[in-house]
Amino acid sequence: MNAPVATLDHAADLLDAHPDFRVLRRLQAVDWLHKGPAQGEMRVGVAVDVETTGLDHEQDRIIELAVQRFRFDALGRVTQLGKARVWREDPGMPLDPRITRLTGLTDEDLAGHAIDEGAAADILASADIIVAHNAAFDRPFVDRRLPATAGRPWACSMAELDWLELGFDGRALGHLVSQCGWFYEGHRAENDILALIYLLAHQAADGGTIMARLMAASARPSWRVNAVDAPFEAKDALKARAYRWDGTLRFWWKTIPEEEVEAERQWLDQNVYIGRGAPALFAQTACERYTR
Repeated sequence: MNAPVATLDHAADLLDAHPDFRVLRRLQAVDWLHKGPAQGEMRVGVAVDVETTGLDHEQDRIIELAVQRFRFDALGRVTQLGKARVWREDPGMPLDPRITRLTGLTDEDLAGHAIDEGAAADILASADIIVAHNAAFDRPFVDRRLPATAGRPWACSMAELDWLELGFDGRALGHLVSQCGWFYEGHRAENDILALIYLLAHQAADGGTIMARLMAASARPSWRVNAVDAPFEAKDALKARAYRWDGTLRFWWKTIPEEEVEAERQWLDQNVYIGRGAPALFAQTACERYTR
């Protein structure tokens, strides 16, 4: 016979109180994560996650899209969660067996399914901010599949926060969530967005929420650095400095905060171009970040 939940909770609390144990609790779907009174203006966020046939934004396709709307107050506290909406889509090609192993989705699971474009676009259009945990991956897929949503503001919980400074190590979603004391089954879009919202609602060591930190980071200007015409022999140096390769436009690029622009320009001149050319730099807001 299964033990009563109250008994299990008591046992978990006893273990958690001992320095030799740490208890992880399964994430549960809820309607709110902050029950007290809201402070200041209420805003709408939408958590997004996609599962795809591969990593190429131009060639690969979304096979699962999950979105979940949530409301948060001026202190970044999540006061209301909407219903998670999940759509599967038939990519019109057989899945790579590795994608099936990763996601658990099969060709049979996807056959005949399609994303409800109108419903998905309406939810995304209602957002003051769209949040993904690797927006550089998710956003190009979403913008391409749902072009009506292009130009909306996005934030990346993985890239825009200094997780070490916040008291975490690593930045993978599952690892961060486990350090908050929770676990979930990853690599399914619906589970990933619930985990993301829990993480955003988490209170950091300074008393503020992760969501408040993310909104502050998103509001700061950033710059897109395109290392156009960089010599081939500079590829290892660029990769080591966290540049990403754009296989379509064929150059290395990355996004940096405004205060690092001059230092980055100098590094590129000294280590990549060496007086023969220059990068292209573009100011970005949340509406332009993570687009192709």
